Amino acid sequence: MTDTGSTLGQDLPDQPAVPGPDPDAASDAPASDAAAQEPDPLGGVWDVVVVGAGPAGSSAAYAAAGQGRRVLLLDKAEHPRYKTCGGGIIGPSRDSLPEDFKLPLQDRVHAVTFALGGRFTRTRRSKRMLFGLVNRDEFDLRLVQSAEQAGAVLVTGVTVSGVEQPEGAGDGRTVTVTTADGRRIEARAVVGADGSASRIGRHVGVSFDQIDLGLEAEIPVPEEVSRAWQGRIHLDWGPLPGSYGWVFPKTDSGSLTVGVISARGDGEATKKYLADYIRQLGLNGFTPSVESGHLTRCRAEDSPLSKGRVLVAGDAAGLLEPWTREGISYALRSGRLAGEWAVKVAEAQGTTDVRRQALNYAFAVKAGLGVEMRAGKVMLGAFEKRPHLFHAAVCLVGPAWRAFARTTQGHTTFAQIMRDYRAARRLAAIAAR
Repeated sequence: MTDTGSTLGQDLPDQPAVPGPDPDAASDAPASDAAAQEPDPLGGVWDVVVVGAGPAGSSAAYAAAGQGRRVLLLDKAEHPRYKTCGGGIIGPSRDSLPEDFKLPLQDRVHAVTFALGGRFTRTRRSKRMLFGLVNRDEFDLRLVQSAEQAGAVLVTGVTVSGVEQPEGAGDGRTVTVTTADGRRIEARAVVGADGSASRIGRHVGVSFDQIDLGLEAEIPVPEEVSRAWQGRIHLDWGPLPGSYGWVFPKTDSGSLTVGVISARGDGEATKKYLADYIRQLGLNGFTPSVESGHLTRCRAEDSPLSKGRVLVAGDAAGLLEPWTREGISYALRSGRLAGEWAVKVAEAQGTTDVRRQALNYAFAVKAGLGVEMRAGKVMLGAFEKRPHLFHAAVCLVGPAWRAFARTTQGHTTFAQIMRDYRAARRLAAIAAR
């Protein structure tokens, strides 16, 4: 996994100008009158409005703006902002980034130390990089900048309260995005990428069959401790069903991202797991700079991905890997698809055509990410019952370790592993029992 060059200097398609004040018309008017006459920068009809400027939203805005469309990207927060996330950039994430995107890598991972409940540790190493590590504030900021360079208009400090669309949203009709301060923004298509508690997702009717609680601490450490972790992560198969912990070193910034995740339902047990994990690692003597938590929500297989002219992507659609709960690659890939199909929805001339394009978007997501999620659910089911088998496999069995490495590098997927490895199918049989 290597860095590529910058997007600066890239030729961009001409974009329709955002409405602005006429300086000549305003020159003879009092300042108060000029302010009253100044056009709303969010006014007019946008081809695509994207709600949420995380990886999914920025990818959607980049894809739609790259086709020369008038694209508005909204977010309630201003970048850069902290995001609870380990920041692992695996092969599928790398391959889904904008052209010439420069990854702000904090570290390059070549080794993994595995543990089972803090015991039976074993470190496996790879000559080739397994994946990279980033701080999400810097990574997300660069994605937003790529979308802007492609022609999208970013407006922050906007809290979206809902979406309104006529029944069917067909001929000549638009979608209205409403904001908490009473503004109404018109669009021919909307992409909801506003996180796992998405308001747009509620409008679409997204449903979940797996909700997990992740807790995380950013721990600044002395230089000698940071160097000891350089190039190596730690994964601990935890004491709660389906749980695991991680240490991701951010060597360039001198900190360790330490976290745990487990099924929602017993928050105190998850908190205890994180505290025990930090103590087992010998890191309890350092004071975290940030302590945070979040819920990850994984979609039910029959959950919708659109409603009328509104599409959802990333966490807003419940798209993430069920076993590892990895979400960045799912956000980037689904966001890119959502941006491409939102353009088609915006161009659709009638209700039937809108429905056809939205269904095509859903098919594209399910044919790729959906297949991977189905395999991940099977892996999670087996892992919940037999975590020691997974630990023994990756620590002691060459093919299992190579499959792990090839998955992180983007050369294979869980679905392909299930097809290619008899042992993986046996694990699936365990989950079925």
